[in-house]
Amino acid sequence: MSEGSVQHQQPVVPVLEEQRLDEFLGGVPERGQWRYRPRIVGMVWRSKAFRAGAVVTVLALCGLVILALVRRQTGTEGFLVGLGLAVLPVPLLMAAFRWLDRVEPGPWRNLLFAFSWGACAAALVAIIANSFATRWIATATADPVSADTLGATVVAPVVEETAKAVAVLLIFLFRRRQFGGIVDGIVVAGFTATGFAFTENILYLGNAFGEDQQMGTTGFASVTAGTFFVRAVMSPFAHPLFTVLSGIGFGMAALGGARHRVRRIVLPLLGLVLAMGMHALWNGSSSFGPYGFYAVYGAFMVPSFALVTWLAIWSRRRELRTLSTELPVYAAAGWLTSAEPLALASMRARGVARDMARHWNSHPDRARGRAAARAVAEYESFATSLAMLRRRARHDGVGPDFAAREQELLHHLWQRRDIAGPALTYAAHATGRLRVHRPPAPPGFPRQLPHGGPPPQHLPAPHRHYGGYNPYLENGRHRAPPD
Repeated sequence: MSEGSVQHQQPVVPVLEEQRLDEFLGGVPERGQWRYRPRIVGMVWRSKAFRAGAVVTVLALCGLVILALVRRQTGTEGFLVGLGLAVLPVPLLMAAFRWLDRVEPGPWRNLLFAFSWGACAAALVAIIANSFATRWIATATADPVSADTLGATVVAPVVEETAKAVAVLLIFLFRRRQFGGIVDGIVVAGFTATGFAFTENILYLGNAFGEDQQMGTTGFASVTAGTFFVRAVMSPFAHPLFTVLSGIGFGMAALGGARHRVRRIVLPLLGLVLAMGMHALWNGSSSFGPYGFYAVYGAFMVPSFALVTWLAIWSRRRELRTLSTELPVYAAAGWLTSAEPLALASMRARGVARDMARHWNSHPDRARGRAAARAVAEYESFATSLAMLRRRARHDGVGPDFAAREQELLHHLWQRRDIAGPALTYAAHATGRLRVHRPPAPPGFPRQLPHGGPPPQHLPAPHRHYGGYNPYLENGRHRAPPD
């Protein structure tokens, strides 16, 4: 029998230690199982479309109400000026949080929901509740000045941080698959707080512009310029920093898994209390004397910001280490090359792989190069999700949807393997993640990009997928690429 007539059976899916032999997973799922969508049969409010429509409707109504309230307080001209200035720090903050989320990027719909919740729902609750509480305290004590101070240092932190934390709680409960650790908590909380600060800045900057109109001040000496410097230049991270503490609590609860029920309740509450305390200290800094603001800013806010930044970067590195720990078992079974887990665990190697795919597929058509780079990026995302899924199963037990989800991810990896595998293998060598005496030449790529055809029935044997695997080499001889 000739070697070309031998068909290699697909590798079995590596099984967790807790599973039995009869729980071995199959290979690539059938066509009807390409996308894992659990069916929820029941009442209408369990429909995804109904829930999404309800959320959009509620946020839109909140946005219209908050728009009317802010415009009434600032006037039309003040509102427009406040809007133009308040939007400036938003892209920078969103880009910073998105950068932290590069290892396993969460879906944009979750982040847009978080931002919209902070800008609309949380801001509306804060304006109404803070105004009501301040008026009630002023009426009860007959001291409007003390009521304003008490409202800013006690009422506002409790109301605002609770309202913002609701967005993190909703994603934690209803988008549990996309909420797996501290980085996810930081990113969701950061987007929520960025939206809240955006609306609040419109209000503060619009009111400051109104004061300048009344007093006739302009330029750098104006109240508007001072307010913008303090809120958008010196402390654009203030609200995100407060709410991130709540996000860290939810992220640590997610790491603990469903079996640690006490931790799932205590840690988010502890994070929320810390967020309220930091917010109260920040709001009350002006009452500590003429230099109280600068003292709190330099001695507390800046170190806290540095500590949270370090924790976020450390958590991201921990996620990368998870890839190098969980994915080698799939490489040993033949689903990945031996070099891919090393490349996937390095952000630099990931970037090199995407650049390689774009460069070697962009001649003569640049669109093909972009499509190849996108395929590698998707491959990296699916591989990361696979590693995180296995880690959660190892620490929290194998859930009822583990098998279907693992099959789905392996299928998506297979669909992009011919493009991403050589690129990641080359990136592992090029970045020094996999050291050999003589690095391989840059691999070629097949002309076919991932498509929606039927899933393959067989995978190449594991020994075909080590180190410098090249799809154009077969038994030491070059072969023509597929049409």
